Amino acid sequence: MIFGPPNDFREKSNSYRAVGELRRLIFSGELSPGSDHLETELAERLGMSRTPVREAALMLEAQGLVEVRPRRGMRILPVSPEDMQEIYDILTELEALAAANAAKAAQENRDLTALERSISDMEKALEADDRQAWADADERFHAALVHLGGNGRIEAITAMMADQVRRARAMTLYMRPAPVKSHEDHCGVLEAIRAGDAEAAHRIHHAHRKEAGALLIGLLRRHRFHQL
Repeated sequence: MIFGPPNDFREKSNSYRAVGELRRLIFSGELSPGSDHLETELAERLGMSRTPVREAALMLEAQGLVEVRPRRGMRILPVSPEDMQEIYDILTELEALAAANAAKAAQENRDLTALERSISDMEKALEADDRQAWADADERFHAALVHLGGNGRIEAITAMMADQVRRARAMTLYMRPAPVKSHEDHCGVLEAIRAGDAEAAHRIHHAHRKEAGALLIGLLRRHRFHQL
C-alpha cells in the first residue's frame, strides 16, 4: 500500500480540524452572519497555516455556510427566510411521512428509547429554562423520529438540511416563547407512534413542523437577520 508524504496527512487533518473549529465559531455566533474574514486572520485565530483554512472554507461553502471570494477571504452567509421557507416545506412533508411510517412499524416493536429520552430531556430543560439544552434534545428528537421511519433517503435528505436549521434556531432561540406547545406536540407524536396510529402521527407532526417553521421564519424576517 502506498501512502502519501506525512505532510499531506498533516494538512488534511488540519483541514478537517479547521472545518470543525469554523463550524463551531459560526454556530456559536462568534463569526456572525454577514461578517467577512481573511484567510490570514482565520489561520492566526486557529493556529495553523492558510492552506487548511482555505480548504476548510471551500468545504463550508459547499455546505452553504459561507461564500468564498478570491482575494477577499470568506463571508459568513446570513440565514435567508426564503431559504428557510423552502427547507421547512421539505422537512414538514418528509418528517411527517417518517412519523407515519414509524407508527405503521410500531407492531415490529421498534426501539423508542431514543425518542423517549429526548422528550424527557426536553421536559427537564423546560423546567430549568435551559433553552440550549432544549434545542439539543429537540434536534435529537427529530433525528430519532426520522430514523424510526426506516427510510434511508429521507434520513439523508433531512440530515443535509440540519446545519441551516441549527443556525437559524441558534439565532432565534432566546427570542421565541418557551417551547411548551412544541413539547406537547412531541409527546403527541410519540403516543401516536406507540398506538400505531399513522394518521395521527402524520397529522400532529405535520402541524408541528409547519407551526415551528412559521415561528422561526417570522423571527428571521422581523429582526432582518438576512439583511446583515
